[in-house]
Amino acid sequence: MAADPPLSTTGPRPVEVRLHLLGGFRLTHDDQPVVVPRGLQRVIALIGLRPGATRSHLAGLLWPDAAEDRALSSLRTALWRLRQDPCCPLTTTTDTVRLDPAVGVDVDDLVDTAVRVREGQDPHGATAALDAGRHDLLPGWYDDWVLADRERLRQLRLHMLEQVAGQYLAAGRHGEALDAALEAMAAEPLRETPHRLVVRIHLAEGNAFEAVHAYYVYRDLLLRELRLEPSPAMSALLDDTLAPIRRATRTTDVARHGPAARTAPRR
Repeated sequence: MAADPPLSTTGPRPVEVRLHLLGGFRLTHDDQPVVVPRGLQRVIALIGLRPGATRSHLAGLLWPDAAEDRALSSLRTALWRLRQDPCCPLTTTTDTVRLDPAVGVDVDDLVDTAVRVREGQDPHGATAALDAGRHDLLPGWYDDWVLADRERLRQLRLHMLEQVAGQYLAAGRHGEALDAALEAMAAEPLRETPHRLVVRIHLAEGNAFEAVHAYYVYRDLLLRELRLEPSPAMSALLDDTLAPIRRATRTTDVARHGPAARTAPRR
């Protein structure tokens, strides 16, 4: 098989080839978009998400309803068409297909950032973590392999943002912690963990009103959407803050209505 066209240089300056899969498919060559037919987009996207996958595996995912021989034939045709383009981003061997090492992939950037956060490293500032993976993987695509990776990357980013918020909270960097927690909250409004982090951050700053307000905003949302209450772990965060208020309320009720007020239900 003839060698694939080199991607790493054109003349003295390195060429930057990037594959964007978050927010939609886009292949760029020195920041200039490369036009790729939709059918071939699927091939490139899957190879970008499954580096080093065998041809049989790729063919089975791309043409799941076709017989193996027919699926492999379709893959060979697609690879031949891709190699006709001088911007072809693939490296092929007898049994495997992968992206050329010079190709940068935004999904890899998200995964690398999440790994740095998980290992306790600063991901080059909070902004990098907030920006990484802000958009879903290939929106509007409904292949089974896309749906599985979309959910995997969504969960990866949510956990990364929560870890960033927790690390910054522990370091006393409350503003950056709040930014990360709110970013996670915006990505999944019904998820309790970021709301719990927001309450903890406000309490750490001494903003009791903000903490109580954040708790009841989430409680009302959860009741309205799912008819559920926040977990005991989240409610316990405010026990110390609300205890004086509850005691004062009970004392007032007893003074006004007598001992029977002690058993009156409370919100």
